[in-house]
Amino acid sequence: MSEPVKLYVYDLSNGIAKQMSLQLTGRQINGIWHTSIVVFGKEVFYGQGIDITAPGQSHHGNPLHIIDLGTTALDEETFNEYLEEMREHYTADKVNFNCNSFTNDCAAFLTGGSIPDFIKDLPSDFLSTPFGAALRPTIDAMYRRPGAMPPPLPTPATATSSAGPNPELTASILQAVAAQAQQGMLPTTAPAAPLQATDSLVAPFHSVTNSASLTSLLRTHKAVVVNFSDMITCPPCRVIAPVYEQIAHEKGVKTSGGAGAAFAKIDLSTSSGKALGAEWSVRVMPTFIFFLDGQKISEMKGADANELRNQIDLLLFQAYPPHPHTSLSLPAMQTLSLNPILFTQVPALDTAANKLVSFVDSAQWPAVATQTQAEVKQALSTTILPYLKSRSNTRPSSASPMLLSIWAKTTFTLAQALPLESLFPLLDMWRLAILDSSVATWFTASLQSSPNTSPLVIFLTKVTSVTNAPRAYLLTLLRLLSNAFSSPVLAPQLLLGQIRSLMTAVLIPALLHEDASVRTASASLVFNAAAFLQKGRVDAVKNGGGSGKRDIEDEDWEIEISSAVVEAIDREKANEDVVHRLAACLGCLLRLSPFYESQMSSLLEVLQVKSILRAKLAKGGCGDNGVSKKDVKKLVEEIADKLCP
Repeated sequence: MSEPVKLYVYDLSNGIAKQMSLQLTGRQINGIWHTSIVVFGKEVFYGQGIDITAPGQSHHGNPLHIIDLGTTALDEETFNEYLEEMREHYTADKVNFNCNSFTNDCAAFLTGGSIPDFIKDLPSDFLSTPFGAALRPTIDAMYRRPGAMPPPLPTPATATSSAGPNPELTASILQAVAAQAQQGMLPTTAPAAPLQATDSLVAPFHSVTNSASLTSLLRTHKAVVVNFSDMITCPPCRVIAPVYEQIAHEKGVKTSGGAGAAFAKIDLSTSSGKALGAEWSVRVMPTFIFFLDGQKISEMKGADANELRNQIDLLLFQAYPPHPHTSLSLPAMQTLSLNPILFTQVPALDTAANKLVSFVDSAQWPAVATQTQAEVKQALSTTILPYLKSRSNTRPSSASPMLLSIWAKTTFTLAQALPLESLFPLLDMWRLAILDSSVATWFTASLQSSPNTSPLVIFLTKVTSVTNAPRAYLLTLLRLLSNAFSSPVLAPQLLLGQIRSLMTAVLIPALLHEDASVRTASASLVFNAAAFLQKGRVDAVKNGGGSGKRDIEDEDWEIEISSAVVEAIDREKANEDVVHRLAACLGCLLRLSPFYESQMSSLLEVLQVKSILRAKLAKGGCGDNGVSKKDVKKLVEEIADKLCP
């Protein structure tokens, strides 16, 4: 009689990874998964060794998902014997094995199948990112959470938790990520000794104890390295083991697109390991076998560390050929600063506040306004203005959540009450404030939790609803958005979803605006966006990610922006600074683009971009004699000659 096999799935990040990972790492991570096998009326999982409990009674409580893995024809006694054998592998000291390796092995033994791919491959460098490090205490706390009677299990076959992440916890993690990214250090509040068990959740190793498990690994990974060894009786195996582990951490899967190799260990000291060794004709220890697209392409016998590195590098080169631009000499692009262009000039704050107050006094106040005119003026004079003035001190104060809540409410009221042309002093105040990391972090949280009430969305929505935006409003909004790219947590948010669509609708017409200051501001904003993408691409190549597409990249958007930038370069005849910023933006959009060969190169030919750029260097192309600054000339020439077909 067949027995149903279920997979219980828990998210150790408590929903925070799904909510914030794409914005903060450039890749979507839907959860930090812990899994259990449920069969024969018991829940079996690996933590500090193999544990067994009644279904739903572990310290992890209610599963986020319950996945049907099918049925098994094996009896309970056979499974129990298997678990006893598995205890040889999955001991508390095996830090490179994890709960998901264990459930995958069990699934293969019971059903011949595997657990879902999305669970098995968390990027191996996740915990070393600022976001992963900030989230680590939460993951550890969930993993070691003391036992308590959990709520009743959901009755459907698949359950989803409706509880969202704790807002206060989310805000504190955002603050920690911002601090780490800006200071380049781990939070001082992190635990001194994180759990080894959660280290292994993102380890690059896959435990393999049976043929079905290995078949699953080869089916789901482009590049696989398998180490057959016996750490008990084989001295060379012990010598090469730390080298293998180091390489695995360096070259394991680091992106949600899968770039990197999967590394497996097969223990030849166990009966199941010996059976796998015999299946693959392993007669020497250690033996490393290399697989590409599920097929064995080579093997290496012995403990030669240099040869092992060479073989793995060759495997990854074949699996993920480097981007063609990595072989180009691009000195102008490589020396180009990718720091955002910011607008930091402080206006006469009292004058700006008085102007805004005069607009408030002369406005026809709407009956639906959530604040009176007196309340708005009080917020300006007693809360907003004192904070902005403090920013010019040698030790400026950060914005408190209370202050930002008042300011957001006042912004919403003023957006209802004042015409567009009267709002630019308010935008200018936010332009300064967003340079404060605490304000930028608050903006990030507001865009995630309630985007329609975020001041950024309100400002963008108002300008996209009119045909001709007032110059002062548009100019200040572009500068505000440019300054938003100063924040490592807010910048990626601007390149996703609704906020990106709204920003693009404002940006593209502004690139062709008749006013030179507006064109300069829009060129600065589009450069900041492209430079942010370029930073991520350069980091991916340095980390061995090849030319794979990151989740934050969007082909249609990048083609749209590239076309608009080319048109703006073609039309710009007077302002060399604008040409410089636009050319730098175009270079960032093209260099290392994951879409270069599929779409970008043909677009460049159709638009005749090489000729357009070359024309900027000729008489009349930009000023009377063309581009005159040496660094701008070199950049334009390099993009035209080396990045354009």
